[in-house]
This record gives sequence, structure tokens and C-alpha cells, in this order.
Amino acid sequence: MVKTKIETDGTQIYTYFYYFRCDIHTYSVFGSISTIMAAFLEKIIVKEDESFFIGIFQDNLEKSSWHYHNNFEISFITEGSGKRIVADSIEEFQPGDLVFIGRNLPHVWIADKETPAPTRRTLEMVFLQFSSDILVPQLLALPEFRHVAKALALSERGIQIVGQTLNQVSEIMLQLPYLKGFERMLNFFRMMDTIGKSETNIQLASKEYINMQFTTGNKRLAAIHEYLMKNYREEVDLKRLATLVSMAEGSLCRFFKMNMGMTIFEYLNQIKTEFACKLLMDNNLSIMDVCLDSGFNNLSHFNKQFKKSTGVTPSEYRRKFIRLR
Repeated sequence: MVKTKIETDGTQIYTYFYYFRCDIHTYSVFGSISTIMAAFLEKIIVKEDESFFIGIFQDNLEKSSWHYHNNFEISFITEGSGKRIVADSIEEFQPGDLVFIGRNLPHVWIADKETPAPTRRTLEMVFLQFSSDILVPQLLALPEFRHVAKALALSERGIQIVGQTLNQVSEIMLQLPYLKGFERMLNFFRMMDTIGKSETNIQLASKEYINMQFTTGNKRLAAIHEYLMKNYREEVDLKRLATLVSMAEGSLCRFFKMNMGMTIFEYLNQIKTEFACKLLMDNNLSIMDVCLDSGFNNLSHFNKQFKKSTGVTPSEYRRKFIRLR
């Protein structure tokens, strides 16, 4: 874990970077506001008769979550506009936005509720997710697959696909849900080859972000994180959490503090604050709504913990975010 100081307008803001396999965090800057956001691990299930998953995603701000997964993802926006966050990249999106995101790279689309699509949905995308099982090293080593291998390498930082490549790839993307069997797989390879050949792809995550990622196989930390993420709106039962990881309560607290540099309850407040940061992007929610939805039981405590984590109050955070829109 690394503690970083940022100075803005004479104010010193401190934030932490810490990474482990089930809790990928990213450092983001909204204007002069810095925050860290905890990503959910999303598990993808592929049918027995298919090698990858292709579907249509319809969502809104209340349901959209900051997440990552162990699969590659290609997403094409068909309706909605707002902000797309991929690791430490924050950009506007609109219909026609096409991105290729690598494994374990946290991301979220935050729809703008003030400008709904004609269907009144705030967000719709066609997306494809696949694992490395269908692109094994032996296959990628073939000369015919050199552009596919290049596309996979570029996805490590995430890429936005633009220009003529956007037209070619989106055309295939929109056909894939209606194709079956070998024809679907052939078009998938054709699409990946097209992405790898392109000279106009735009990298999203910074090199610094990729270099800072660190993973560990500590299953206890992963279990603690998962429990807190599922129960952050409730009163956390330390005894139950200790039983979950087969430790005494005192040992659990010492173990967590030694590994994470903060207590379990400090970490819990950080999770709540990170979720509040996302809710504050919706100007239709009152500060009290954000407070309660984030798991804080009173406004005073919420304001105190939020400022402790971000260096500013929730209202100040919202105002600075709105100025970026």
C-alpha cells in the first residue's frame, strides 16, 4: 500500500493505493478531487455449447456497478450517454462508443439520466466476453493470428476503437447475437483480426496504472473483502467475520491491520465512501439519500468520514464533479 499526497488550492489530500486479487482499486481524479473506488468481481458463465458470451446489457445508474472480471470484454454502446471509466481513464461516451477491455481491468459506464434515449433507457450495449481458453498460446503463435495476438496485448490497458475499424467491428458485433456455431466463431476471429490490424486504436488506462497493479493469493483477505462488500449497509458482525476466516477476533483484527495498513472498520468506511462517490454523480439524489444508501446511519458521521477519505465534503465533491460535465 502506498500513501500519496496531492496538493490543490492549498489543501492537502491524501489517498491510498492498494491492490489484491479480489479487490482491485483504481485511483481517479475528478478535477482536483481524488478518490479510490472498490471494484466488484463479476463472474461470467458461458453455456456448454458456446465458447464465449454475447448479449445485450440494459441498465441505469442505480444498477450500474464498478466491476472487473477474468474475461476479455468488447462493448458497443447502442443507446445512452454519460461517463465511461476504465481504470484511471474517465471519458464521455455516447451511442457508437466501442471499447475492448482486458482481464481484471475495472470499469463502469455511468449513464446520464438527464438525457434519456428515445426508448427511455439510460444505457444499452451489445457486449461480448471471452476467456483465454479460445485463444491459447499455440494458436496465437501462428502467423495468421499475429493481429489477434496484438489485439489481446492492447486490451491490457483497454482500447477505444475508432475510425473505419469502428464501423467494421460494430457491424460484426451486431450480427454475432444472431449467429450460431462455427459461423459465430469465424466472425469472432475476423473481428479480433480487424482490431489488431487497426492503427487508430486509442489506449485508455495509463502505463502508470498498469505498472502499479499488484496481486496476492491471500484467500482470507479476499473472503473478508467479499463479506464487507456484501454487508456494508448492515452492522458488521466481527464475530461472524472471524468465524468465516477461521480466526479469533483479536487475531483477525491484527492480521487485517498488518496486511492492509488500516483497521477493518476503517476499510469498511472506505468502501461506503467509495460507493457514495458514485452515487454523488447522480444530481437527483439528495446528500441524505446518498448517506443512507451508502450505509451510513447519520449525516454528521457521513460528512466526517467522507471528508476524512477524500479531503472534501460530499457537497464539495458533487460540485467539482458537475463542473467537469
